[in-house]
Amino acid sequence: MDRVSPVAYPGENTPVLAGLREILRPAVAFCLDLHQHPELSGEERRTAARLGEWLREAGYTVTGDVGGHGVVGVLRNGDGPRVMIRTELDALPVTERTGLPYTSSGPVAHACGHDLHMAAAAGAASLLARSRESWRGTVVVVGQPAEETLAGARALLADGLYERFGRPDTVLAQHTALLPAGMVAHAYGPMLAGSAGIEAVVHGRGGHAGTPHLAVDPVVTAAAAVLRLQGIVSRECAPTEPALLNVGSFHSGAADNLVPDRATLGITVRALSERTLDRMTASVERIVRAECAASHCPRDPEIRIVSRSPVTHPDPAATAGVRQAHLRLYGSERVAAWPPSMATEDFPLYGDAGVSAHGEEGIALVYWMFGVVGPKVWAQTPGTAEEKLAVLPPHHSPEFAPDIRTALPTGITAMTSAALSRLRTEGDGKG
Repeated sequence: MDRVSPVAYPGENTPVLAGLREILRPAVAFCLDLHQHPELSGEERRTAARLGEWLREAGYTVTGDVGGHGVVGVLRNGDGPRVMIRTELDALPVTERTGLPYTSSGPVAHACGHDLHMAAAAGAASLLARSRESWRGTVVVVGQPAEETLAGARALLADGLYERFGRPDTVLAQHTALLPAGMVAHAYGPMLAGSAGIEAVVHGRGGHAGTPHLAVDPVVTAAAAVLRLQGIVSRECAPTEPALLNVGSFHSGAADNLVPDRATLGITVRALSERTLDRMTASVERIVRAECAASHCPRDPEIRIVSRSPVTHPDPAATAGVRQAHLRLYGSERVAAWPPSMATEDFPLYGDAGVSAHGEEGIALVYWMFGVVGPKVWAQTPGTAEEKLAVLPPHHSPEFAPDIRTALPTGITAMTSAALSRLRTEGDGKG
């Protein structure tokens, strides 16, 4: 990983991308450093400092501790549009098992590609700073904390992101995908699902395992609720309505010879429409309350929404412009269509989805995927493209292992060309 292949990169003969080869080596080193030192949501002190240091050296005015450990870099370059590049700082509570020489140690890992996202954003920030004669406007690079917990975007906005650093015309973001490195993919219509994270606490009456009839067992009640919840998607959603429900955690008790007094469920529901999401959330509450009533629980359950993210629906016109920039740069064989996914993001809050809380409207959001599977791994994985995806380690897996060397150049150039498509470039007359 300490060598960068001397291959030709798309667009490196253009003025803005001409510096790619020079910044690629430090960008790879930056990515490896972030990968080896991951930090959980809300704990991203070192990560934010490293990104801030990179932006400061590139010529950006940097502010830290925004909305927690958020970092914001601003580069003003005359009159023109304001374009925001958003990347994520946090990692996951996963113990890495990739066997790579730069594997992170401990029970935290960048198993979702946020290290690559940051390196790509940093690389793009440097290329834009080095070529200010080719564009006009303002570039704002935002390192967002706590994306994995869906809390970071709200925290940044609540801390005055747009009031303090300017309301952007366009917000750009990209995400790693299990596509061959060198490819990008755009969606038409909804791209990522909206989600609601729900915590349900079932209250029973504790007792001795030898006298269960004198207790009210919350484990039995919660287990019944888990099974009953599975009918929401299959029996309350239309077959053509993309939706899912997952019970990801079930905690209760401390010993096998007692009946505990409570059980806690962690539930997520996801859908590609806000209406479906609202209906499923209400169904979860109805079912949990009904099961508690059926078990004669001594108290009503406590049910609360612990996280909520809107459907990611990129702006059609702005997306078309960015896609055209990518087509010019990479060619049609490397620019694909992306089907709707049930993964989720808090990215939509930077646009109209955050209007009720922050009064912002008409901000164009553009979000795309870039491939991270190295050519050797892709070729050696058997089957069709769909069959390969079923075999390759997915995001959030301990084995998730992007090929940084082949993926990062595209991550950098994709973000740089996207930003240029939204800024006032030389001779385009925009602004």
